[in-house]
Amino acid sequence: MGNRRAALAAVAGAASLALTLSACGQSGEGGSEENKADSKGGTIGIAMPTKSSERWISDGKNVEKDLQAKGYKTKLVYGEDKPDQQVSQIENLIAQGVKALIVAAIDNKSLDNVLQQAKDADIPVISYDRLILGSENVSYYASFDNSKVGELQANYIVEKLGLKSGKGPFNIELFAGSNDDNNTKYFFNGAMSVLQPYIDSKKLVVRSGQTQLTQVTTLRWDGATAQRRMDDILTKSYKSEKVDAVLSPYDGISIGILSALKSDNYGSANKPLPVLTGQDAELASVKSIIAGDQTQTVYKDLRELAKVASNMVDAVLNDKEPEVNDTKTYDNGAKVVPAYLLEPVSVDKTNYQKVLVDGGYYTADQLK
Repeated sequence: MGNRRAALAAVAGAASLALTLSACGQSGEGGSEENKADSKGGTIGIAMPTKSSERWISDGKNVEKDLQAKGYKTKLVYGEDKPDQQVSQIENLIAQGVKALIVAAIDNKSLDNVLQQAKDADIPVISYDRLILGSENVSYYASFDNSKVGELQANYIVEKLGLKSGKGPFNIELFAGSNDDNNTKYFFNGAMSVLQPYIDSKKLVVRSGQTQLTQVTTLRWDGATAQRRMDDILTKSYKSEKVDAVLSPYDGISIGILSALKSDNYGSANKPLPVLTGQDAELASVKSIIAGDQTQTVYKDLRELAKVASNMVDAVLNDKEPEVNDTKTYDNGAKVVPAYLLEPVSVDKTNYQKVLVDGGYYTADQLK
């Protein structure tokens, strides 16, 4: 850690000037102006993927709040799902002399060169929720138990369809997240560890035939892309059949799937909506669950994730070892990244009040 402090001290004057000159440019890229909090701990760079998703906006705000409470300034930027833009933003943060970086990657394989720049400047990097691949220059990883997310979604489908009591066969379709997000395989493989035995026994039938991860990914987790794929599946594979369940990995994808289903008259008296999962407990989807459309989501308390990431930064910068609870699972291809994983929670119409409202994540008024 001594090398880091020496290097940072050497560039402190230049960093201060760079911060002044480039703050407006960063804001123009989708970031926020540097906050005015007490700067005794220096400035931390936060690179988030996009403002098009409610959850990443919440993540950015939560991380800033926690770091500012610890005495740091923050510089928050959003890459708007453009990998090259995110790389450029991180380069700018490094040039500004940030003390540490918290990065939620857009493309988890595009950051090797820029993270080498961070290493050369002695700037530690916390990989936030999405594991950065192929780089030794990732210090720690803060996330949730991503395999369990998929297991929760799949077990919910199994329970709602009554598969354990021998009911079936039922028709199911499978969706996965973006192919450039390392979490996608954990969500999908976790779900398939539960669903595959029922597919093998033909209690679950995938009428589209699309069962491999490479066939079911959704680039950038885009709801419109998912809607088009669901439209195509319904047109080709469900002319006389109905779909009973859809594995969706994320609420934004679920909203797109719902649009396709409703366009095909699902939700009517003679054509009930299928069991439909999700993730992130986004406000629109929680309202959809309350209304009886989307069936389930997986809640991940982003407030706690922000605390984990900010605690990691604070520990590293104070020559302490951050708390981790997984040192084996997350091999990024260059190293096993020490991780702290939080527990996700399944939420549906029966427990959203207790989990989300009583837990202070949403107010009752927000869900009206």
